[in-house]
Amino acid sequence: MTSLHITNARIALGDGRWQDGGVLVRDGVIAAVGPDADLATRRDPDTAVRDARGVSLLPGFHDTHVHPPMAGNSLLGIDLMPVHGADAYLRIVADYADAHPELETIVGVGWYGDVFPGGLPTRGLLDAVVPDRPVILTSHDGHGVWVNTRALEAAGVGHGAADPTGGRFVRNPRGELTGVLLDTAMQALDPILPEPAPGSLEEAILTAQRRLHSVGVTTWHDAAVGKSELGPDSLDAYLNLEAQGALTARVVLCQWWDRDRGLEQLADLEARRTRVARTRRISAHVVKIMQDGMIENHTAALLDDYSDAPGVRGDSFLPPEELAAVVAELDAHGFDVHLHAVGDRAVRECLDALAHARARNGSTGGRHQLAHLDVVDTADLGRFAALDVTVNAQLLWARTDVEIVERKLPMMGEDRAGRHFPFETLRAHGARIVAGSDWPVSDPNPLWAMHTGTTRLAPSTDPHATGLALTDPLLAAEVLPFATVLDAYTGTAAWVGRLEATTGRLEAGLAADLVLLDRDISGGEGLDTARVTETWVAGRCVYTAET
Repeated sequence: MTSLHITNARIALGDGRWQDGGVLVRDGVIAAVGPDADLATRRDPDTAVRDARGVSLLPGFHDTHVHPPMAGNSLLGIDLMPVHGADAYLRIVADYADAHPELETIVGVGWYGDVFPGGLPTRGLLDAVVPDRPVILTSHDGHGVWVNTRALEAAGVGHGAADPTGGRFVRNPRGELTGVLLDTAMQALDPILPEPAPGSLEEAILTAQRRLHSVGVTTWHDAAVGKSELGPDSLDAYLNLEAQGALTARVVLCQWWDRDRGLEQLADLEARRTRVARTRRISAHVVKIMQDGMIENHTAALLDDYSDAPGVRGDSFLPPEELAAVVAELDAHGFDVHLHAVGDRAVRECLDALAHARARNGSTGGRHQLAHLDVVDTADLGRFAALDVTVNAQLLWARTDVEIVERKLPMMGEDRAGRHFPFETLRAHGARIVAGSDWPVSDPNPLWAMHTGTTRLAPSTDPHATGLALTDPLLAAEVLPFATVLDAYTGTAAWVGRLEATTGRLEAGLAADLVLLDRDISGGEGLDTARVTETWVAGRCVYTAET
């Protein structure tokens, strides 16, 4: 029997409650929480004692919307996320290409559009550093790729290529391809994407796991498991890691709904769910549906025209009638549905689909959620609570970055800009809120996200935070209470993942999934500079910060 007593901690009990004392862990389970003097009487003779020196001890964080295979690959290959500038991007690409002459196609991830004139890069920039091999670089938000001319030629994409539904080939005023492909147009590059080498997906997931543990994440929801424009199917990789005992996190797999297939794929989803059910740490009871794109490239579905593009309202990736039928069937078959909805029309279509499912199936207990919610029509604010639908918020996005101020807000117009990421308004209307990073779209550090959620400002330690993002809150009235954002990463997040009987709280009988910080954050201050020093999953230490 192994046991641990963490003493002298500031303990987060959930719902805004804190207590001074300790946690006693025995065989990976929390045996008791309370005053250290009481816990000392219950220790075993060989109990290890860890003095927390007054810092905060929290339940392990749950990232309820993240893409570990893609993020891990970025850390292993061309990773543009640590820098923020066009010249820096090109240096990294050139150096990587020089160091890897054996690669037929060069891939990477992490560019931001705001560093380029007009908000998007061009193929000519890449041609200047790598003219002879295809280069394919996914944007930080995952909704676009930047390629060189050789990549377009190799994929057979010419200037006359027609835009697919839900995507676009960006063109210059002369009608020529610029080298940026958005959303479903990215699929045109599938024939030249390198096939994953054996074991490469496992390596990417393990690389991402190390990073996630380092910021206190003990459970994550992979928001795209299945072959899609976001990458290859990672199901077997997860199962391999589980069988090897290498997967230390708890993982909820959100199975991808293939928009090119119909309800016949339901049997495949059920078979995969059953297959995963035999594992210890993985579940696959969630299905992910992507209903629209993003505002920045005009593919988010809006109720009214984009302010900078009369007649353009974005794309609904599934016709509303089909979406309603799909959601109702998934709900009836016991799946929780995780819906990507950025624009106010997509939000309404998703809520309408869930209302249809409720009317057809009755209350099934489905724990459904809508992710992103860049803009929500005022008429739909109360429907989340009425339909018991959870808001999946990317809190770190709600800030006045250059890309938002100079590119996104003009597309939205004044009225919609005043309802941008309306998280506090949704909470005031009774909505339940959980949090996800969408990494590699944005950094996975929950403490950074909590800082932005409670201030609507960027973290001072974020390399992508510039100018107004650090000083001018984005709609200051939309700040959330600290208790809400902490629960969005812990207790409430555990509930939406159907893990509330296992983890998510510091409570006797639950798994010892724990995070120790370098300071006391119980007052909700210093979140952007706070640091995780140790992370445990089921009583096993999976991360210790270097001193």
